[in-house]
Amino acid sequence: MELRTIYDNRPQFDTGDEPRRLHLGVDIWGDAGTPVYAPLAGTIHSYKDNAHFGDYGPTIILQHDLDGLIFYSLYGHLSRGNLKGIAIGQQINSGQPIANLGEAYENGSWPPHLHFQLILDMQDNKGDYPGACKISEKETYLQNIPDPDPILQFPPAINS
Repeated sequence: MELRTIYDNRPQFDTGDEPRRLHLGVDIWGDAGTPVYAPLAGTIHSYKDNAHFGDYGPTIILQHDLDGLIFYSLYGHLSRGNLKGIAIGQQINSGQPIANLGEAYENGSWPPHLHFQLILDMQDNKGDYPGACKISEKETYLQNIPDPDPILQFPPAINS
């Protein structure tokens, strides 16, 4: 839920009355080609090349069942080659490499990084789900986008 003004030069974030400026996921920065591993077992729900300036570029969404709780994890800004040879319903093991960070020319024109996001209800979306929302929609998205920290388990930030 970080407010980002970098979206000002990306047309798909301008929605007329109110722009989408609240980031819904976690960005993990690294070099192009860095492997992405599935933090949990699941199946491939959907995938798509969201090939528009400022969009996700290649995206993979996994479906997980954690003791009866169904939820999804989205991986955006991947390498285009990662969409070859995969299939909806394909089983993915925890810790399995599923993708690589993509170059700017293929990942929506962003510096190489992973957009990681958890989603409770895909709302009929396939291969895509909003990664940013309007400020007025924050409470609605908070109900559908859980905090990824229990899965990612990043160490606490050190304040100097």
